[in-house]
Parts: sequence; structure tokens; C-alpha cells
Amino acid sequence: MNLKEKYVITINRELGSGGRTIGKMLADRLGVPFYDKALIQELEKKYDLTAPEIERLKGQQHNWWADFKRSLKIMPSFAAPQLVSNKTAIPDFLITDDIFESEKEILKGIAADESCVVAGRSGFFVLRDHPNHLSILIQAGMEFRISRLMDKRSISREEAVKIIKEVDKMRERYVKKYTGTSRYDTRNYDIVLTVDEHSEEEIVNMILQYIKK
Repeated sequence: MNLKEKYVITINRELGSGGRTIGKMLADRLGVPFYDKALIQELEKKYDLTAPEIERLKGQQHNWWADFKRSLKIMPSFAAPQLVSNKTAIPDFLITDDIFESEKEILKGIAADESCVVAGRSGFFVLRDHPNHLSILIQAGMEFRISRLMDKRSISREEAVKIIKEVDKMRERYVKKYTGTSRYDTRNYDIVLTVDEHSEEEIVNMILQYIKK
């Protein structure tokens, strides 16, 4: 991946692995915007970015996203906490084909306009043909994931296990439906990192070392 040209880094992650935090830290270190499911869905809903509306915008100009972003003065790295929290994001099992198509076009528009880091949203697949794309999977052992979720959400072990199993199943079903592949297939990624024995900062440093090589 060439940092001197427009690039996109996509991060797929297991719940409880800290992948979203790692993605945000990586974006901050690189000085580029960070996008995740919650922010993309909030933009889609708030500004009526349906698939037909995006097609209309694309028909008016080559880079519809750049113009759209300028008109709204969106600053993704700072807007996410103000716009939305992850609790308001639409669960993957409620995503319709139309919603997926609009989110896919939003991702493509973002990646065509600027260098960025994208967490989730099947970005590894949607942006697979981007000429300067790095795809990363962040994973962790079950005990690590359970412990982190318990601490983060102040829930019992039983609740954490239930949530992880449900989310794993939901995300895998979502990815298979819309990409025809498995989110666990390592062939989809340039880097696969297991975080159990490392801090989030160490993982970010590993990614940056890989990029700079």
C-alpha cells in the first residue's frame, strides 16, 4: 500500500477484539477519516442517501460524495461521536438489499474521494478492487473477547457469551448473503492479527510497520 497516493484500509473484526478502537487509533495516527457502520447508517438515514438518490447524484457529477461532503462540511473523524452511537446502528439482520446497495455506494464514494479507514460494513469485499487497498482482520480468543465485553458493557459472563455467539452468527450470515464468502476466510485479507497478547497501541504499531515496509 502506498501512503503517498489515495488509499483505503478496511478492518473486519470480531466483537470483543477491540477492532473498532484499533481502527479509530490507526486513522488518528495516519491523520485520515474513520468510518464505521453507525456513522454510515446515520448519514444514510439523516440525508436520505437511498440507492436511487445516490444514482441521481452520481448522474449529475463524477464524484458525488466529494461534493456531498463539502456541502455538509462533514468531518468524519470528529463527527461520529456527535452524530450517533453504536447503539443506534441498524442490526445487520435488519439490513435490506436496498440498504446494502446504498451503503455500498456510500463506501465506494468515500474511498474514491479520500484516504480513510473503514471498520466493518463488508468493506473488504465492497472495496476489494480499489487500487490502493489494505484489508485487515482483527480477531481474538474467546476468553479475551468475553472478558473485554464484560468490562466494556458491565455485564455477566453468561450475557457476554450469549451476545458474542449471536453477533458472530449474525455477522457471518450478513457477510455470506451479500458477499458470497465467509468473514473468516483469511484469503479476504492482507493481514490477520490476533490481539490476545498485545495492547491496542501495539497492534496499531504492527499495522503501521507493515504499511511502511
